[in-house]
Amino acid sequence: MDTSDIRNDEGLAVKGISSEEKYNGAIIRVYREEVELPDGSRSHWDVVRHLGAVCTVPIDEEGNVILVRQFRYPAGRVMLEIPAGKLESADDDRLLRAKKELKEETGAEADEMICLGDIYTTPAYVDERITMYLAKGLHFGATHLDDSEFLTSLRMPLEDAVTLVMEGKIEDAKTQAALLRAYVMKLQGRL
Repeated sequence: MDTSDIRNDEGLAVKGISSEEKYNGAIIRVYREEVELPDGSRSHWDVVRHLGAVCTVPIDEEGNVILVRQFRYPAGRVMLEIPAGKLESADDDRLLRAKKELKEETGAEADEMICLGDIYTTPAYVDERITMYLAKGLHFGATHLDDSEFLTSLRMPLEDAVTLVMEGKIEDAKTQAALLRAYVMKLQGRL
């Protein structure tokens, strides 16, 4: 499959004309933006700006993935996810942030961190880019949760976690994408 033209924006690019901040919160900022469409007409888009985030698929020596359970208020329920966290600033080093979040949430430190790539979970109106990692060679110590963080962790075979994704029981997008990428790596003999 030739993918050389997959991101060609010829005739598709939208140009920003103006931007007005409507809300500035602790995690997001919301803007009303005027844009010029490919045909030259103008439109307004609401855009959520976010510094970005990282997530990690930690896999132990037995092939188990470590997942966390936490209540997600906007979703209104407990969700099963991989360890993750938001960037602290635009200059935050994504790899270092992923290592920090892994240690905080699971107590694990990794001998090897493999980048699995980036995802945009809702690119129609949010610019959040999440960088995904796979952690191998885990060593465990104490967790160090943030004051406002309440979660528990559990281990299961990677294959079981992928089954939960395919059954719709893991609904978190970053977790789905990262687990499936890790599983494909395993199938390809790269894990």
